[in-house]
Amino acid sequence: MSDTLNRWPLHGRTDLPEPFTWLREAFPRARWTGVALPQTASHWLQMHDGFRQAGDRMGQTVSAYRADRLDTRAFHDQLLPTLAGFLQHLDGHHNIETGHYFPQFRRMEPRIAAGIDLLDRDHDAVHAHLEALADRGNALHAAVRSGAVDAADRAARLAEALDAATPDLLRHLDDEEDIVIPVIALAGRGPA
Repeated sequence: MSDTLNRWPLHGRTDLPEPFTWLREAFPRARWTGVALPQTASHWLQMHDGFRQAGDRMGQTVSAYRADRLDTRAFHDQLLPTLAGFLQHLDGHHNIETGHYFPQFRRMEPRIAAGIDLLDRDHDAVHAHLEALADRGNALHAAVRSGAVDAADRAARLAEALDAATPDLLRHLDDEEDIVIPVIALAGRGPA
């Protein structure tokens, strides 16, 4: 299956690949709000909404910086606390998914094994973005704290890293939901 997965790298993917859409078709998003989802599914969606909201806030901060409504210090002060929380929570969320939930989902519904493999591989791609964001955030922080002349360049590099990470992260969140939420809902419960 790894050869098949290589056909669908996270970067540039525009939808969940067709072999993995059968769950979304069995329990489409339009039904998610019309039923009482199991607590695990509701919590999953809340976590993902939190990541999207943090991404939106960071995107707005980048836009304000690029429009010269924020100087480099204000950009640093507004962006880095949100970025730090985002990185910490997303990394922890992925570790719990990969180490706890994904193996249980495989047991609950063995037919989704290839979809879980896809999501696990996506985690690796997202993690590479998280590392780049952390590195560039730390570089900006060091430059601002020391008064380095390249602080504005460091801010621009962090903004570029956010630009690169955002589409992949949003794609992954959507695809993961399209696999995981139907499994939980159709089973009527989440993993133990």
